[in-house]
Amino acid sequence: MIARVKTWFEQQAFGVCQWWGEKLNIKTEQVRLSFIYLSFITAGAHLVVYLIMAFVLQHKERIKRPFAKRSTVWEL
Repeated sequence: MIARVKTWFEQQAFGVCQWWGEKLNIKTEQVRLSFIYLSFITAGAHLVVYLIMAFVLQHKERIKRPFAKRSTVWEL
């Protein structure tokens, strides 16, 4: 049961912890644990930062090239 929950959460967690782990060259589990520990210390304020990072990672190509030529008007 715990393994299924962990697998589901890892797939749904936007890849933020994995990205930070790769950039900082540390294990992804350590990054996740740091977010968990921060939640106890900051009463959840880091959750806003996590969601902003998730948004940026999902849209990083559009952020890097905001005025790239699109083939149609309907591509956002």
